[in-house]
Amino acid sequence: MSEPPSAETWLTILGLGEDGPTGLSPASRQALDEAEVVMGPPRHLGLLPDLRAQTIAWPVPFADGLPILRSLRGRRVVVLASGNPFWFGAGSVIAREFGHGEWRAVPAPSTFSLAASRLGWSLERTLCLGLHAAPLSRLKPHLAPTVRAILLLRDGDSVRQLAAYLTGEGFGESRFVVMEALAGERERLTEATAASLPDLAFAHPVAVAVEVSGTGAGLPVCTGIEDDFFDHDGQITKRPVRALALSALAPRPFETLWDIGGGSGSIAIEWLLVHPTTEAVSIEARTERAARIRANADRLGVERLKVVEGLAPAVLDNLPPPQAVFIGGGLSDALLDDLIPRLAPGTRLVAHAVTLESEALLTSWATRLGGSLLRIDLSEAAPLGSKRGWKAAYPVVQWRVSL
Repeated sequence: MSEPPSAETWLTILGLGEDGPTGLSPASRQALDEAEVVMGPPRHLGLLPDLRAQTIAWPVPFADGLPILRSLRGRRVVVLASGNPFWFGAGSVIAREFGHGEWRAVPAPSTFSLAASRLGWSLERTLCLGLHAAPLSRLKPHLAPTVRAILLLRDGDSVRQLAAYLTGEGFGESRFVVMEALAGERERLTEATAASLPDLAFAHPVAVAVEVSGTGAGLPVCTGIEDDFFDHDGQITKRPVRALALSALAPRPFETLWDIGGGSGSIAIEWLLVHPTTEAVSIEARTERAARIRANADRLGVERLKVVEGLAPAVLDNLPPPQAVFIGGGLSDALLDDLIPRLAPGTRLVAHAVTLESEALLTSWATRLGGSLLRIDLSEAAPLGSKRGWKAAYPVVQWRVSL
């Protein structure tokens, strides 16, 4: 919204740059002049001249400020945020709390825009991530030579942590441009590589532009990544079969997967790697495997994976409804009898069987509900005396059905 406040629009979410009052647009100045209360982080409040309005410092943690803001409903209130409040900023969180007619936004140039302007980078071809409260491992799916990224960091210490993470992943040759207080009086740009960051103290607000370079192992942008990416105890859906399973599950943006019998978490993790908006729940009965799934997800940059320890169907209550379900372990008539009535029409169900008994079970259910059965027979070349021969794996039967 860009209209002036109406009687109903009492809240203005105002983007503020490091240049403070000199960079304010006419709409921003008008909002501050008319405000009865200005609320924001102490750093942002300190960038502004003396105000006639009452000022309130936004508390930490951020969520504690929302009840304060709700108590101000009906007064003319300005909330200060960095740059564009709706690009890795506080704007969307605040907007969810209030009706659309109650607030408007007056954005300023984002840090991403300012950084790209300093560097001459094409912003639409640059990865832009806010890592204020996210683990650095969220970068893992994006790490590949020539990738350009602009990263917003929590504080100055995070710069050195980022450099150490990239070096540890094999990308220490990556070019770094550390950008402090862009467009402000304290603006400073420092160029280095991740592995040779100078012994400087960096100050908040800070962003780092990275041109990825090095010999680290990047994640392929396809399903069926190498088994070596996952820590496992042998209980893993192997790469070729996993690729066929993901193809059958057919992940789409904003969809949720239930992965029953998670093992190493490989199916759920690859589901999440397909698109940043997908969600997944991995259900695993064994404690050590559940912990391994959690560690694999965190290391591969998909910490949003929800891991549930326990046996299905006992632990299925209160989970977010899925659009797809994979059964890789624990298959039984009792599980399917309980599971299928829970699922909404159109849910995609994929189940794998290795034993004769579980194969017969899938054949029976396919007769009742339809779908398709696929038998997967794979062999790999292996030493045979002084030569090589084909070593067959146990065949896998896949049942795929849309309910």
